[in-house]
Amino acid sequence: MTDQALRDHVLYVLNGGGAHLGFEQAIAGLAPELRGAKVEGCAHTAWRLVEHMRICQWDIWQFSINPDHVSPEFPVGLWPPTDAPPNDSAWDACVEAFRSDAQAMINLVSDPATDLFAPIPHGDGQTILREALLVADHNAYHLGQLVFLRRCLGDWND
Repeated sequence: MTDQALRDHVLYVLNGGGAHLGFEQAIAGLAPELRGAKVEGCAHTAWRLVEHMRICQWDIWQFSINPDHVSPEFPVGLWPPTDAPPNDSAWDACVEAFRSDAQAMINLVSDPATDLFAPIPHGDGQTILREALLVADHNAYHLGQLVFLRRCLGDWND
């Protein structure tokens, strides 16, 4: 496999390809009043899931590029403190930051100067390839939870 073919495969997954659901599809049409809605048997609200994905994606991207990055405290720093966003602006900012950080990870993987296999100098064996796949895997897991939550809320059309 060529270097570009590997990048293309990773980018495909980061963009929600294959069995993965895309972020835009998962949040499309979610009514503001449902962002903090709880469902019995579901551990999280839509806000908690989306904000958690944003925080984790940002943390992984920052770790990948910034030797001075300090991750939020685990696990409390990786989850929002409330079930609902404080307001519509907070939701919008979260969604835009998620998109921006996702694009930053895509740009990092797309850059031919990025050695996908080199250990990250400030890490303990991690590589950009591993971190990009971690982002894709983590997002896919929580997007699945979000779809399940929306189904339970009666807010998902297959």
